[in-house]
This record gives sequence, structure tokens and C-alpha cells, in this order.
Amino acid sequence: MTDTPAAPRSHRVSGSSPWEEQFGFSRAVAVGDTVLVAGTTAFEDGLVQHEGDPFRQTLAAFGVALKALAPYGLSVADVVRTRMYLTHVRDCDEAGRAHKQLFDTVRPVSTMVVVEGLIDSRMMVEVEIEAYRAGLATSSEGTQ
Repeated sequence: MTDTPAAPRSHRVSGSSPWEEQFGFSRAVAVGDTVLVAGTTAFEDGLVQHEGDPFRQTLAAFGVALKALAPYGLSVADVVRTRMYLTHVRDCDEAGRAHKQLFDTVRPVSTMVVVEGLIDSRMMVEVEIEAYRAGLATSSEGTQ
């Protein structure tokens, strides 16, 4: 008879997005040693930040995503994957410049996709991140 491995424990963190409650999702979820952060935008304090500026919206969106890692004790150094969704191809260079500014020393795998639109037409960029730290699932930070 073989032992069946236990299902990974998960820990969920909520953010400040009004859509989390409306659509039923968490800002971040830890499963084992990995933390997945949902799509984030430059939406803070009930307002779209940096309207018309893809570089600053990208920085702000990643700022929201990185803030969601804090309850797990993780930072930019732990990011292993990023995804960027842009509403126009003309913004790829500016979003890429912002990504490089934040992640150049870490060099996570990354995907950039142009989409038709986001939930608010003033949003130009939405991002996702995944972070990993060996032993996170057994540390006090990863299982709170």
C-alpha cells in the first residue's frame, strides 16, 4: 500500500479590489512553496492611477502585486514568473521598461500579451506574478 501525499495547504490574502468580492477571488494564494498573485492593475484607493501612462501604470500594478507578497514574507527577489496584459501594442516598450526596472536583477520568466481591453477602459496594463521560496509552506510566514 502506498501513501497518498497530503494536499498542499493553501493560504489566501485579500486585497482592496472591489472586484474580489464581486467576482469571488483572492488577491494572492499560497500553495506549498509558491504564491500566485491574481491580475492587478494600477487601481488603488478607488481610482485608476496614472491614466494614459503605461510605464507608470505598469510600475503601479506590479507595486500592488508585490504588496500582496508581503504577508508571506516574500519580495521581488522571490518572483519567478510575471505576466503582463496590455491593451495596446504601442505600450509594450514602456511596460517592458518598467518590468526591467523592477525585475532586471531577478530575471523571472515573463509573458507579455496584448488584449482587447480590461475591466475599466482607463486601465492600460494588468499584471500577474508568481513567487517561490523553498520551505515557505513550513515557515510561519507561509502558513499564517
